[in-house]
Amino acid sequence: MDDTVVDSVTDTGIVPAFDVHNPPSRALLDDCVHCGFCLPACPTYQLWGNEADSPRGRILLMDVALRGEVPMSPSLARHWDTCLGCMACVTACPSGVRYDRLIEQTRQQVERGIRRPLRERLRRRAIFALFPHPRRMRAMGWLLLAFRVSGMRRLLRRPGHAGMVGLSPAVPAAALRTRLPQLSPARGGAPRERVVLLTGCVQQGLFADVNAATARVLSAFGCEVSIPRGQGCCGALELHSGREAAALSRARRLRALLDPPDAGDGSRPLIAVNSAGCGSTMKEYGELFGADDASAADFAGRVRDVSEILDALQPPDGLLRPLPLRVAYHDACHLAHAQGVRAQPREVLSRIPGVELVPLAEADMCCGSAGVYNLLEPDAAAALGRRKAANVVAAHPDALVASNPGCLLQISAHLGGREGVPTFHPVELLDASLRGVEAAELLRARRRLQGLAG
Repeated sequence: MDDTVVDSVTDTGIVPAFDVHNPPSRALLDDCVHCGFCLPACPTYQLWGNEADSPRGRILLMDVALRGEVPMSPSLARHWDTCLGCMACVTACPSGVRYDRLIEQTRQQVERGIRRPLRERLRRRAIFALFPHPRRMRAMGWLLLAFRVSGMRRLLRRPGHAGMVGLSPAVPAAALRTRLPQLSPARGGAPRERVVLLTGCVQQGLFADVNAATARVLSAFGCEVSIPRGQGCCGALELHSGREAAALSRARRLRALLDPPDAGDGSRPLIAVNSAGCGSTMKEYGELFGADDASAADFAGRVRDVSEILDALQPPDGLLRPLPLRVAYHDACHLAHAQGVRAQPREVLSRIPGVELVPLAEADMCCGSAGVYNLLEPDAAAALGRRKAANVVAAHPDALVASNPGCLLQISAHLGGREGVPTFHPVELLDASLRGVEAAELLRARRRLQGLAG
């Protein structure tokens, strides 16, 4: 057991499961009345029907652990490890239980309180040595491109093969060569809004073309877009995995880089984010850094998902050209449940002439990505991925749209070869409309890139 764990023993003779540094809040635990409204919303409860793998069951385990009635153990930690952190229970809860905060606090305790098997430690070490680093992700993108060109990627994505390569995107060489301008002026005159664009780690490493499209769309809608060099991870992946110190360090560096001086009139730019998981964490920087850090709260208050910014800015007449497509929209968990952003992406997409939004069953059910969950818990993630893919196919869309790179990776992997449903980030459709790309051409290029049938 890690030496930061309290060495005191309770009256029962049990070493407490939690140490004294930021354990799950007693007040937050007591908010749960165990009503069960969270059960239908919880993906793992839907998969296994096990009370201990539901939000209220996990909260009960936190409660008895905080009371000192059980020690930390691999079997106890397993129930918290298998939680996706999708926050669907937060949306469903009539009592307003902050399960998001509770699971975050608990996972920090788990990371300090147990020593995982060697294989698991090495896997986690490899994941966090790669994903929070944009340059390493870009290098991985070149390797994936080589796999695809050689034909090996197709073999490694056969049924029964999982892991990083099995979930890998079809990265175009043009995206890997993309270099973003440091400043994109507002089109059409004086800026209607000033924004700083987060480039991210996975997003910049594997989806740099999405970042480029985001900058073009924001500029076309009247935003002056600043893109500081040298950006790194926002801390989301590590924070959601219990790695508190590393997450805080990354968040502190990113804040310093993205928060330029005001324009001289007291105004501060918005922080535009096109990755749901990143936006969710950055909007909580005020809570993460504490009440004594007023600048963190100010920063968090200016973070916006790109769809929130675009929804507030009506596009000039004639800016968007027709793009006749039937589009199914998947709600990324950390956008819909954590940020409460549901209507804005749909509203922005519906402004594209010719786009028809088609209903998607269980649109806000987690796809199984959940940060790095699909690498740590591949079986559960695959079951949810197959469920999401089946719902997409049943909707008969021309394309599936999602606002998070992890969701796009996961859903694309499970849609591979299934009726040729390509996947896009919402800004990619907006960018195609701005550039006058034909719908058939757009779909054909994406199907070819993603190796889809049809």
